Amino acid sequence: MKILYDHQIFGTQKYGGISRYFFQLIKHLHNTKATYELSLKYSKNAYILNDPGFSVKEDIKTDGLFGYKFRGSARLLDILGRLSIVNNPRVDNVNNTIDRLKSSDFDIFHPTAYGDYFSPHLKRPFVLTVYDMIHEVFLDNPLERSYKDLIARKKALINMASHIIAISENTKRDIIRMCNVDAGKVTVIYLANSLESAKTEEIDLPVPDNYILFVGDRHAYKNFEFFVTSIGSLLKKNTDLFLVCAGSKNFTPKEISVFEKLNITSQVIYFPFIDDNVLINLYRRAICFVFPTLYEGFGIPVLEAFACDCPAVISNTSSLPEVAGDAGMYFDPEDTSSIFESIEKVIHGPEIRKEMINKGRDRLKNFSWDKCARETVSVYEGVL
Repeated sequence: MKILYDHQIFGTQKYGGISRYFFQLIKHLHNTKATYELSLKYSKNAYILNDPGFSVKEDIKTDGLFGYKFRGSARLLDILGRLSIVNNPRVDNVNNTIDRLKSSDFDIFHPTAYGDYFSPHLKRPFVLTVYDMIHEVFLDNPLERSYKDLIARKKALINMASHIIAISENTKRDIIRMCNVDAGKVTVIYLANSLESAKTEEIDLPVPDNYILFVGDRHAYKNFEFFVTSIGSLLKKNTDLFLVCAGSKNFTPKEISVFEKLNITSQVIYFPFIDDNVLINLYRRAICFVFPTLYEGFGIPVLEAFACDCPAVISNTSSLPEVAGDAGMYFDPEDTSSIFESIEKVIHGPEIRKEMINKGRDRLKNFSWDKCARETVSVYEGVL
């Protein structure tokens, strides 16, 4: 059984949960009955580029098309990935998905994102992974209205797919409710942690001794500004306590104005994503990890915290209780007092932290990429 994966997410994300999921899924297929082809030659994705098992380049070498080495934008990488330009002498042997789809030299197609470019060319069944229904849930938010085209395209693909993989029971319920899909068409397969904390040495980082950690993007549904406002008095009360935010983008002017208004600017620190070793050390040294999000399809950072012996103080919403079980300290992400009290209880409770760390280690045993790959192959077999 041969699976074809496409280029989409690896041209969009340098780091991120979806690209990490497909990277790990593909790597762990070697323990199953499935083989694969990844229709990808050029990428901006760090996981793919740093793994010698993948023959993928970052530089696009051209002669006459651009006239120089070009590190492509997401749009350019998508064009090169999908269009039938494999025989264009100006481009260095571009592997493209459409030519692979036309060949039908595979059993199942598994797209890595919600682009529908493949539908006119596909003659084989396809499986679609749905990570969350965030845009649909928050459609009334002005920031989410720009995703209407994506929402429509995603719903069409959900209806067209031979089978749907949801990454949590919560996501499955949302798919069924919002897309009127039969429950039998949706299989839940959990993700896993990718941080190998035990193999990583301690490194010096320019961060304070006492900090709580926020990881990831700070989009509206991540609830970052409300979270910061909720802990403003906690930071002022504990002047040696800091908030370290590890992410792909520095603070916006609006976020900085929030810090200034709360008089906590000197206690909020941005730390850029560099690599997994840095992220592991950030988790290890933190008093706790805080995840104030309003909605998650799964919540990989929770498992990352568990893997690094970092207590996780998290929202009681969507998929997070499903993933963290009894190992998390929960709060209502829309209640200032709930956020404040939960974090304060953990930072001033060494015995509580110790118990949470032990429970996190146990909880982590329920998730693995080998299990994810095996269950995914079972879905492929069911479709065939």
